[in-house]
Amino acid sequence: MRKFGRKTDQRRALLKGLVANLVMRERIKTTQARAKEMRSLAERLITYAKKNNLTGRRQVAAVLPAQAAKKLFKEIAPRFAERRGGYTRIIRLGQRMTDGAEVAYIEFLKD
Repeated sequence: MRKFGRKTDQRRALLKGLVANLVMRERIKTTQARAKEMRSLAERLITYAKKNNLTGRRQVAAVLPAQAAKKLFKEIAPRFAERRGGYTRIIRLGQRMTDGAEVAYIEFLKD
């Protein structure tokens, strides 16, 4: 697990914010390390949303704000109803000019 130089609660808040932005925009640009770390959380939330039961709704609500959770259940999860996993894609973009960090897009697949 990557720590990103942050304490546990700060790291969780960072990942929750990244996943919420990913759900709302469906594609975000971030560092490659952050993209790889948030992928597991995003895919887990989609799996919960696909089940569409009370437990899944509570699990998603614990991580995402209401508007993002609503979009996840209504638009994104039904798109992956037949898929068993691998809902996201990471596209590497190379190094950032300012600090040399590896940058990547993370996005949901279209099917």
